[in-house]
Amino acid sequence: MNTLTLQITEPKNKDLLDLIAKLDDYLYSIYPAEEVFVVDLDEPKVQDIVFVVAYLDGKAAGCGAYRPLDSHSAELKRIFVDPAYRNRGIASRVMTFLEQDAKQAGFTAMLLETGPMQQESIELYKKFGYELIDRFGEYIDCPSSICMRKHLV
Repeated sequence: MNTLTLQITEPKNKDLLDLIAKLDDYLYSIYPAEEVFVVDLDEPKVQDIVFVVAYLDGKAAGCGAYRPLDSHSAELKRIFVDPAYRNRGIASRVMTFLEQDAKQAGFTAMLLETGPMQQESIELYKKFGYELIDRFGEYIDCPSSICMRKHLV
């Protein structure tokens, strides 16, 4: 069957929380704890973040989000596909969806942060047109942060 659907969801959605927990476990396994930037789901500004869950045949397979940085820029966050569902184009669909939604919301640039241990992610971002930039925001002093930007046109 292989039907992929994307659904914007609330930050407390159980499927989203399960996927984020898997992502966090993975990140903590490859980076020092002080270099893992999680999303505080109890912070009031979490309501400004657009979260999406990808469902493959009704099962939560991946997620992603973006948060406003300023009136022109948003940050891509929490892009993750459960290992059981990888190599099926799910991350690409999530990214395309989030970029289009951000563009419709009036954002002209999408920024992101990743790390050197995530080469597959870096390659995906480059394929999508993201270019390396100086570290920004909370990532400025993090030696393992790799930051990228794409102009949404």
